[in-house]
Amino acid sequence: MARVDNEVIHKQLNWRYACKKFDPTKKIRENDWNILVESLRLSASSYGLQPWKFILVQDPAIRAQLLPWAWGQTPVTDSSHFIVFTYKEKMDEPHIEKHIHQMAATLGIDIANLDKYKNVMVNDLLKSPRFDTISWWAQRQTYIAMGSLLTTAALMEIDTLPMEGLNPAEFDKVLGLEGTGWRTIAAVACGYRAADDKYQKNKKVRFPVDEILEIR
Repeated sequence: MARVDNEVIHKQLNWRYACKKFDPTKKIRENDWNILVESLRLSASSYGLQPWKFILVQDPAIRAQLLPWAWGQTPVTDSSHFIVFTYKEKMDEPHIEKHIHQMAATLGIDIANLDKYKNVMVNDLLKSPRFDTISWWAQRQTYIAMGSLLTTAALMEIDTLPMEGLNPAEFDKVLGLEGTGWRTIAAVACGYRAADDKYQKNKKVRFPVDEILEIR
């Protein structure tokens, strides 16, 4: 398999920006969207537990309901695809069991061989002091998936806007998440920049490498 050239990666990372204005007439092709979904599905997570669920909101009426709870940011309604990122509020043994069964089926091994691994997860996440902050753990895992999506989209020249500027509790109400164990943490609008989005011309403002990377 041919690797992606370093210059291409660097160019696309510089091309990416937080798109503030989308062209509502431009839609992501189905094949391209499927790759973006795979970037979420294949994202790294601690223990491989994937404590997340991604909600694709395409119904214009639902998007309109979400708009005021995102402070009127037009990417909510104008982007090609609008993804709400949710996390599992409390880790539990059924979720771990589900993961173990998936591992056994995927790897073609006897599920009994995974008992030790299952017990490690149960003891670490459910029976240790970490359980008191497990919600924060799940949120951090979900942001890993967001990063995977943003990078993949940049390589495909698909614009994105990661959004924390929203009211998670109100999003939960609109999406019917209350009492489900899943909670909104952020969202990502995906699509193509409008020709008059002034932010696309701005240079990236970043600290130099020697200020962010320490070598010991």
